[in-house]
Amino acid sequence: MAKSQETWNKKEMEKKRLKKRQDKEQKKEERKANAKDGTSFEDMIAYVDENGNLSSTPPPMVKRAIKAEDIQVGVPKRVDVVQDTVRKGIVTFFNDSKGYGFIKDQETQESVFVHMNGLIDPIKDNSKVTFEVEMGHKGPNAVKVRLAVG
Repeated sequence: MAKSQETWNKKEMEKKRLKKRQDKEQKKEERKANAKDGTSFEDMIAYVDENGNLSSTPPPMVKRAIKAEDIQVGVPKRVDVVQDTVRKGIVTFFNDSKGYGFIKDQETQESVFVHMNGLIDPIKDNSKVTFEVEMGHKGPNAVKVRLAVG
């Protein structure tokens, strides 16, 4: 005679599943019974006016008069700001043997890479220099570097 495929563990699991389903159904019925009558989506909406206050009614629409000529269509023209091309800074690091270093710009406080090919005068650490900035493929590079007078 063959053994039954229905084991004790399977029966217990099935009982748990049925109990869970019944509990869920019971909770659903309780929620329906305790639900407020008339609670609809419209009652849950809150409106915010221009002062940040909440209300249950939408704020009145205030139309503002806008002149057609005040509306700018397209990208506004960029005003060219003439920047001084010669910058001042202090050499924070310079390695003579490898031929590169960094200059800290006194205006922007950013560190600018300098290579010995961009030097006019020889420089050392903590030297005050004037230089021009060109954008290299890895970032800003200092060129035409000379010692500052004074």
